[in-house]
Amino acid sequence: MECTTIEKLVQRIKDVDKQYDLDKIMQAYTLADNAHEGQVRSSGDPYISHPLAVASILLDYCMDTDTIVAALLHDVVEDTDISLEEIRKKFGDDVALLVDGVTKIGQVPLNTKEEQQAENIRKILMAMSKDIRVIIIKLADRLHNMRTLDARPPHKQRKTSLETMNFYAPIAHRLGMSDVKEEMEDIAIHYLDPYGCKEIERQLELQKEERDKFIDTIKNRIRERITDIKPEPIIEGRVKSAYSIYKKVYVKNKPFDEIYDIYAVRVIVQSVIECYNVLGVIHDMFRPIPYRFKDYIATPKPNRYQSLHTTVIGREGRPFEVQIRTVEMHNTAQYGIAAHWKYKAGINKSTAGEQRFDWIRQLLERQQEADDVEQITDAIKTDLAPDDVYVFTPKGDVISMPIGSTVIDFAYAIHTQVGNKMTGAKVGGRMVSFDYVVKTGDIVEILTTGSANYGPNRNWLDIAKTSEAKGKIRSWFKKERREENIERGKMDLEHEFRRNGILPEPEMLKTIAQRQRFDTVDDLYAAVGYGGVSLSKIIQRIKEEQLRHQKEQASLNPKPFEDIEANNQRSRRKGIIIEGVDNCLVKFAQCCNPLPGDPVIGFVTRGFGVSIHKLDCINVINNMESEENKERWIKASWAGADDTANYRATIDIIAEDRTSLLADVTVAIAAHRIPIHEMNAHQLKNGNANLIVTVEIAGMEQLTNLMVKVKKIPGVISVERTGKQ
Repeated sequence: MECTTIEKLVQRIKDVDKQYDLDKIMQAYTLADNAHEGQVRSSGDPYISHPLAVASILLDYCMDTDTIVAALLHDVVEDTDISLEEIRKKFGDDVALLVDGVTKIGQVPLNTKEEQQAENIRKILMAMSKDIRVIIIKLADRLHNMRTLDARPPHKQRKTSLETMNFYAPIAHRLGMSDVKEEMEDIAIHYLDPYGCKEIERQLELQKEERDKFIDTIKNRIRERITDIKPEPIIEGRVKSAYSIYKKVYVKNKPFDEIYDIYAVRVIVQSVIECYNVLGVIHDMFRPIPYRFKDYIATPKPNRYQSLHTTVIGREGRPFEVQIRTVEMHNTAQYGIAAHWKYKAGINKSTAGEQRFDWIRQLLERQQEADDVEQITDAIKTDLAPDDVYVFTPKGDVISMPIGSTVIDFAYAIHTQVGNKMTGAKVGGRMVSFDYVVKTGDIVEILTTGSANYGPNRNWLDIAKTSEAKGKIRSWFKKERREENIERGKMDLEHEFRRNGILPEPEMLKTIAQRQRFDTVDDLYAAVGYGGVSLSKIIQRIKEEQLRHQKEQASLNPKPFEDIEANNQRSRRKGIIIEGVDNCLVKFAQCCNPLPGDPVIGFVTRGFGVSIHKLDCINVINNMESEENKERWIKASWAGADDTANYRATIDIIAEDRTSLLADVTVAIAAHRIPIHEMNAHQLKNGNANLIVTVEIAGMEQLTNLMVKVKKIPGVISVERTGKQ
């Protein structure tokens, strides 16, 4: 029960069978109430109602005094003039640490919302590694925000729900707080897919009376058979959470009637022996469904969840799940790590050295090595995934891994060097491919080599599922293949520049490298080469930087077009008519290299005359409607053929990689008596070859004939005209 007033919170504190420092809590409330005075929530309620509700949720878990105090103060540093130092002086270092850990980092100047979110998550993980109570407060904070989400605008509802599904619900799962996880997911899916959610609720409501009667019947039948167990077991009935049903119906595409565990009965006993005895009774009473038994007592989940699960069919022909566990297992399943405060005296505040929190430390280590925001967020989603498989080594050791993991992930989970030296894998004694997806119960043997020169393959980055494996593969390439990475990264970037019609300046590349936290451009090339930075993200950053540079130039005393100096070093080009302008400097844009016959348009540059672009040039498409540049686009057309003029054009050739391919292409171009200005070739990830050839031609007709000729070369897959950087 949430408390919306301090009087109700105080009464709840007095009712709890635990000693609290009420004076300290009241002092925190007074500070928070004064600090938030005049602030209201989206619902119109006074803002102080939110910290009171968060403190109330934490009381359900019997969290200690400092946690309750921090819950009351968790928003004052971010939303008011109260400083963290002031909180430290009044309430001590522990409370200050908790408040700082929970505080968002909206004030940090970062380039994108994705980076801000990733840094926020990093900070939460860092705080968790110092004191696990930070994330328990954060989960209570998010849970109350989800409960009151109906007061927010629709786009905020969806954004908050998606963030909850991607990060907070998986964190609650890893901490074993199933009640929090399920409530968050059920609320989130209501906003993310209201129609699908309503259909699930409608189906459940249609069967409510029948369902309740069925569950009561099963509970009574089980109770009659286990009367000899003392003290008497607790038997509960439940219906699967709405989101769990939603996943099976809409994600796994199962008909509603084929979901076997919609109904569930839980039997709670005193000892592990009694768990297995009850299992025998259940299997004697009902017919078990094959392959639907899971022993999480012998093999606990990573979040320490333990229980026996079996799906059976009764006389009615309706399948249902039975969960069997001890009282202690049940407390851990419901409250997770918070059960230590609810049923014990708590735990040491620090998570350092606690084996149960190794996953936090490992996740942090992988985030610190990540070069890109997308890697951070993808790693978090993977590492916090709620579903796991349990795979055995030949010696019988059990390794827990996310669903979808491959034998490569398994190798790196054993040890970094096992992964780096892996040459193959056997499952059940049979050789399997590197992309084999491991399943629960698989016995996997990793084959390795002793060669010092052997290492992972770059293609493994596309095969591996876990961030741990991907991080270790990138780390190997980062350390062992720097020069190769630089060359590969430079080649990949230049190819993307050509594809996107971008001409980046050296200074711009330096700026992008610095923003990606690299010391030099070579470091940036190397990161692209070993897969540490997303190519698409770099291209986007360069486009943003070019746009920013254009705006800066526009604000600095722009020169009128008529004042362009006659001695400008740019060469004049014939054959172009500029509407309304005579005798002006003309240059052809290198981003698209227009040729006679191409539809063209002119752009009045600042100090360099008119730049001629193809109408379908990416820079024209991106900037044509810009308010800043709208007036600078002018009509242009070809005046007629100029027999003395040569134009540069670039063609992009994809072909099957083979011996003499380069020679065949060169011969085909030479047969047309066309000079080659530049040629680059490299191998693509799929094994094909990519040739970028820049030639000097007289016009569009000659280029078209050349492309037709090249397309006829054996093994050539495609020939496209592209811009040249």
